Amino acid sequence: MRPDEEERFADFVRAHSATLFRTAYLMTGDYQRAEDVLQDSLVRICQRWSRIDQMASPLAYARKVVVNRAASWWRTKSSRETPMQLHHDPAWGGHLDEVVEHQRVWQAVLALPPRQRAVMVLRYYEDLTEAQIAETLGVATGTVKSHSHAAHRRLLEVLGEPALPSEGATP
Repeated sequence: MRPDEEERFADFVRAHSATLFRTAYLMTGDYQRAEDVLQDSLVRICQRWSRIDQMASPLAYARKVVVNRAASWWRTKSSRETPMQLHHDPAWGGHLDEVVEHQRVWQAVLALPPRQRAVMVLRYYEDLTEAQIAETLGVATGTVKSHSHAAHRRLLEVLGEPALPSEGATP
C-alpha cells in the first residue's frame, strides 16, 4: 500500500471504527466478539483498500463487510461455545425497570435469525433505508421487507405483545 493510501485508510478507520464497532456489537451481542469481527473486517478492507477507496461510499462497503463477517461467525460458531453470563447487582440506582425491559428486548433481538437481526439492526440502530439495507445485505428490497415483517412478528411473539392487525383489516 502506498503511503498516501495508508494515510487515507488510517483516516477512514479513525472516522468510522466506532460506527462499525457498534454495528458489529449489535449483530453479535457480545463485546469481545464484536471486537474480533471489526478487526477481521478492517484487515479485509485494508487488503483491498486501493479499490475500496475509489468507491462512491467506502463506509457502506465496510458496513457490508462487518455484517457479513458477523453473519459468518453466527453460521460457523461451534456448538461447544457457550457464552458466559455474569450476574451481579447493578452499580447504579433507579431506572432498574427500564434496564430490565431493555435487556428483555435485547435478548429477543439476539434470538432472531441472522438476516432478520441484520435488517433490524441496520434499520433501527443504523437508521438505514430499505434500499440501503438491501444494498448492504446484497438482497432485493422485497426481501428486506419480508425479513423486517417476520422479525417484527417474531419479536411481538417472544415479547408477549399483541399482534398487529393485518393491513386492510377492520378493527
